[in-house]
Amino acid sequence: MTTIAVTGATGGVGGRVARLLAERGVAQRLIVRDAARAPELAAAEVTVATYADGEAARRALEGVDVLFLVSAAENADRLGEHRSIVEAARASGVAHVVYTSFFGAAPDATFTLARDHFVTENLIRDAGLGHTFLRDNLYTDFLPMLAGEDSVIRGPAGTGRVASVTRDDVAESAVRVLLDTIDTPDAHNGITYELTGPEALTLAEVAAIVTAGGARGTVSYHDETIDEAYASRAVYDAPQWQLDAWVSTYTAIAAGELERVTSDVERLTGHPARSLREFLASAPH
Repeated sequence: MTTIAVTGATGGVGGRVARLLAERGVAQRLIVRDAARAPELAAAEVTVATYADGEAARRALEGVDVLFLVSAAENADRLGEHRSIVEAARASGVAHVVYTSFFGAAPDATFTLARDHFVTENLIRDAGLGHTFLRDNLYTDFLPMLAGEDSVIRGPAGTGRVASVTRDDVAESAVRVLLDTIDTPDAHNGITYELTGPEALTLAEVAAIVTAGGARGTVSYHDETIDEAYASRAVYDAPQWQLDAWVSTYTAIAAGELERVTSDVERLTGHPARSLREFLASAPH
């Protein structure tokens, strides 16, 4: 019997994937950092391991055929953690990895963390693992949170557009790939899917739609300069790599690197991708 392992099951995407698999009666292994936080799901066993602990990760992956690999939390050694878990997957005999990458992952991507995703994709390829990459655009779920306490979205995105995707659509897409891979190992092997929403919006349009949604009051967008963006975030006393990541989220939008709309969500799930308006209507909080 094919064994599926799911990482990130205590998080937004991994948790959704784990629940959807459980609803379909699929046995799975949840690899988590804290067993106390793992969801209680039918036909799911819980194993504790971190990406950084290669030996624990290898043990956790023993007997696993298909791994749903959620990218590690943003940190200064994220790539090191990815190297560790990929090597553990190779050493334990995992046949196929479904990895949550980022839209436009490339060595010269404007968004700094997209460069890390590109490196991770190559780590998986170089390990000789079967693979499917889900290059997610920015999450629609987070767009309302871009507004500060003053209900202003601030960032140097200009009039660039972002084709954001909901976490529900990402999870449903991932589950389709996982289920197909159980039945037909090569069904999605070597394929990269670019997961987006149904439209590309400027941040001014995002602000207007969030305003119309009613949960945040009147939301507006202020187009910062790059210098202003760094200055307005300096109060968080974050390390430079994190400041660069925050600011380059917006400059990637300005550069047009997140605007392309694809049909990959519908191709995988059978339904159109959800829009920001639809997301707000279903989750007004």
